[in-house]
Amino acid sequence: MKFFRVWLVALLVFVLVWPVSGTGRVQAASDRDIQIVMDGEVLPSDSAPYVKPKLNVTMVPLRVISEEMGARVDWSPSVRTATIEKDGNTLVLTMGSKTAVVNGTNVALEVSVESKNLRTMVPLRFVGEQLGLSVDWDPTSRIITLTSPGGGTGQPPEATPPTEPQQPDIPAPAKSGEMRGAWISTVSNLDWPSKASYGKADEQKAEYTKLLDELQAMGINAVFVQVRPSADALYRSELVPWSGFLTGTVGKDPGYDPLQFMIEETHRRGMQFHAWFNPFRASTGSDASKLSANHVAKQHPEWIVKFDGKLYINPGIPEARAHIVDAIMEVVERYDIDGVHLDDYFYPSGESAKAKFNDDATYKSYNANNIGDKGDWRRDNVNDLVRELDRQIHAVKPGVSFGISPFGVWRNKATDPTGSDTRAGITAYDSTYADVRTWIREGWIDYVAPQIYWSLTRKEARYDIIANWWAAEVRGTDVKLYIGHAPYKIGTPEIGWNTAQEIIDQLDYNRTIPEVNGSIFFSAKDLRKNPLGLIPLLQSYYGNK
Repeated sequence: MKFFRVWLVALLVFVLVWPVSGTGRVQAASDRDIQIVMDGEVLPSDSAPYVKPKLNVTMVPLRVISEEMGARVDWSPSVRTATIEKDGNTLVLTMGSKTAVVNGTNVALEVSVESKNLRTMVPLRFVGEQLGLSVDWDPTSRIITLTSPGGGTGQPPEATPPTEPQQPDIPAPAKSGEMRGAWISTVSNLDWPSKASYGKADEQKAEYTKLLDELQAMGINAVFVQVRPSADALYRSELVPWSGFLTGTVGKDPGYDPLQFMIEETHRRGMQFHAWFNPFRASTGSDASKLSANHVAKQHPEWIVKFDGKLYINPGIPEARAHIVDAIMEVVERYDIDGVHLDDYFYPSGESAKAKFNDDATYKSYNANNIGDKGDWRRDNVNDLVRELDRQIHAVKPGVSFGISPFGVWRNKATDPTGSDTRAGITAYDSTYADVRTWIREGWIDYVAPQIYWSLTRKEARYDIIANWWAAEVRGTDVKLYIGHAPYKIGTPEIGWNTAQEIIDQLDYNRTIPEVNGSIFFSAKDLRKNPLGLIPLLQSYYGNK
């Protein structure tokens, strides 16, 4: 769920410049988004890269430099300057200037830094090569390949089988009540509703019923719908404003109750409906003036932290956490949902020495337990939210399930001997301050659904190794284990995703683990795209088992 992090100023973004074969002209429009691959791994981006016509320059997010390439990035809004530091090299790029300063020397740029949609854009081949990367552009596949020194070709290597068996000769039968879920993202209108349906209730209803019918035909029996994308509501609320993803305007009434409609249509088909909440994201932008008067950023600006161009509700403030619990309980009490679901957005990952989530004052003011380590304090804040939700949800409706979908790797073994044998760059415990092990052992959640978005042949974070680790964590507890799968990666250059059979192999592997009670797929739109023929494979798999 991979997709939407929140930080200090407008998202910093960088631009690649490259030569193009043939006529030297690049089509500005394409049906496929440009993808960035570094050393065989697809780099995530919450803003699609695009090509500047005539200049043959591709614009992509700068956060990729800081989060995926390990560079330190600083943006100074007063002088509109981005500073990038990596391996002893310093690049300074200023908006409007046709030169950059590289290690103290002025170097000409083909394209200056520019701003688009509140994002700062800078030239990429230039940036990439100054950081020691080789840069290659394939206009046919629309893939930018970055290769670091010693990183090989940047293409997925030939798959080698894992040392452990991936599946038995005869897959185990399906478990009774097996979860077969799909996430439906509403933030930025990713899955539903479409932007074209803004303010059109009948069109939104038709879109949702069509989506449900298509998912059910694949074998899906549950949906996890994002009803709170960013401190807002896709339902009638007395506490938070209507979501702008319904009408284009935060706070505007869509003319019907989308949540009530979705629940009725889902249950009519015999499917489960889980209400998915993003707890701490307040806004996908940084300008609170665009929000409605009853938005938390307007009513309680003292609760808000700006980080990387977005707004967060500060998890360290007890009153803020209580507000989030109240907002979730409003849905539990008023609607016939089957479950409450939280994603992995707690504290934002991606902090650096120059870009910090500014909660130092909160740490000093709200530390009644005198926790000496700030990381432990942050985890304690998240634990408080999870524990309180467990208590209140089950006091009101004991039959409603409560679960969380954390980042797929809890901790790497190199950091913690009890962690998984992985080398993930982000971990749930250290990057988002999600103490999932405690939630499981204390029984605060009914299920955990780790996002294991890697293949069976990805050496740094191998699917089977991670699935086994989570199975061991829930073993002997009452907490169910669902696995989050990544159909959105099918057909990408990332290692192991050159065939839709990868998903089926993962499902077969799940059947060898008694603790796995089902799967959830991210996301609905990616299932509906039928990547490399996934739909008939799922229909056959779920139809026969």
